[in-house]
Amino acid sequence: MESVRTLVVGAGITGLATAAALSERGDDDYLVLEADAEIGGWCKTVTSDGFVWDYSGHFFHFKHPDIEKWLRDRMPTQRIRTVDKKSFIAYGADRIDFPFQKNIHQLPQGDFIDCLHDLYFARSSDVKRAASAPEGNFKEMLRARFGESICTKFLFPYNEKLYACDLALLDKDAMGRFFPFADLTDIVANMKRPDNASYNASFTYPEGGAIEYVRAIASAVRADGVALNEGLVSVDLERKVASTTRRQIRFERLVSSAPFNRFAALCRLDHDPSVWAWNKVLIFNFGFDAKGQKGVHWTYYPARETVFYRVGWYDNILDTDRLSLYVEIGFPRDATIDVEAARQRALDDLQRERVVTTQRLVAEHSVVLDPAYVHITKASMAEHQRLSARMRTHGVWSIGRYGGWTYCAIEDNIVEARALVGGWF
Repeated sequence: MESVRTLVVGAGITGLATAAALSERGDDDYLVLEADAEIGGWCKTVTSDGFVWDYSGHFFHFKHPDIEKWLRDRMPTQRIRTVDKKSFIAYGADRIDFPFQKNIHQLPQGDFIDCLHDLYFARSSDVKRAASAPEGNFKEMLRARFGESICTKFLFPYNEKLYACDLALLDKDAMGRFFPFADLTDIVANMKRPDNASYNASFTYPEGGAIEYVRAIASAVRADGVALNEGLVSVDLERKVASTTRRQIRFERLVSSAPFNRFAALCRLDHDPSVWAWNKVLIFNFGFDAKGQKGVHWTYYPARETVFYRVGWYDNILDTDRLSLYVEIGFPRDATIDVEAARQRALDDLQRERVVTTQRLVAEHSVVLDPAYVHITKASMAEHQRLSARMRTHGVWSIGRYGGWTYCAIEDNIVEARALVGGWF
C-alpha cells in the first residue's frame, strides 16, 4: 500500500493552494487527487472561435496584496486586466445601479416612494422588533431591515432565482460579508453623492481566463504532485486509508475540498442527508459576431418572467470587439434540466431585454454547476461543525467553499488553505 504524509482531495483553487503552501514550506510529501481530466474545478476556462469563457464568471477581488503579487509573479506573460465594476439591475424597461437598496431614488417616483416609506418604517421599528422577534432566517432578515417594497421589487425575486429555494430556509447570515447592507443614512446620502462600492468594486481578470490563476497556483505544486482522472471512493478514518478509483493510499493528514455532504458519506460518517441543500446553475456562454452595449460588466434580472438571474459581458471586461456573454440560470438541486429548452428561452429573453439586437450567434458553450451555491442553514452549520470535529480527530480537514459548506470569495480559499498548512508547522 502506498503512503503519503498529506493527501489532498480536489485540484481546484483550494486543493492546489494547499499543495502549494506545503511545497513552499519544504514539504513535498503530498498527493492531490482529481477525479477530472484537468485541474481547476469550477474555475475551468474554455475557448471557442476566439472567445474566452469560464465555467462561470470567476473574477478575483483581492483583499491581500501579498496573495495578488504571489499570483502575478507566477504568470509573467499573462496580461491581467484591472476593472472597476459597472453593474446594474434590470427594472422594467429601466436600468438602475446596483445595489438596489442604495439606489431606490432611481426608480419611477411611485416605486421610490413605496420603497422609502417601507424602509423608513422597517428601520424605525427595527430595534423594537429585534427585541421581541429576532430575525430567524434570511427572508425575515431582508424584510426587517429593508421593508416590504424593496424586498418584493428586488431582494426576494432575485435571490429566489439565484438560490432556487424558499429564502425562509436559509440562515439570516447565509451571505455573510458579501451581502450589500446599507442603512437609511447610506441610502439617503447615496441620492446625492453615489457611492456603490462593495467588496468587489474592482476586480482583476487574466486575458486567458480564470484558469490562468489556477495554473499560477499549480506552478508552485510539485511537478508530479497531482493525480488526474483519479477519484476518491472511500475513506477509512480509523485506519487513515483512502481508497481511490486506482489504489489505496495511507495518509497522515487528509484535506478535502469536495462537497461536504459527499465527502462525509465517503468517510462513512453517520449523518442526516436531508440537512444538506444546494442549487444547480446552468451556465450558457454565448459569442456573437458584433459588439453589443458598452459600459456594463454584469446585470441582475429579478423579473420572474426572465429565465436568467444574471448576465455578464466578457467583451467589456476584456475590451474585445464582439459581444461575449455568460448567462446564469438557477435550478433546485433535484431539477431535471432541459438544456435545449433553457437555451432557447435564454436567447429569447436576451432579445427581449435588448442585450442582443441584430447580432448573430457564432459560438456557444454550456455547463451545469452542481452544486453551485450551497444553502447555509442552522442545521447545516451545526452538522458541519459536529462532523468536522470528528474528522479532525483523525487528521482530516474539509475546507473551501464546498468543503466548508459556506459562501466565500476565491481568494478566501487561498487564505484558508495557507492558514491550515501554517498551523501544522
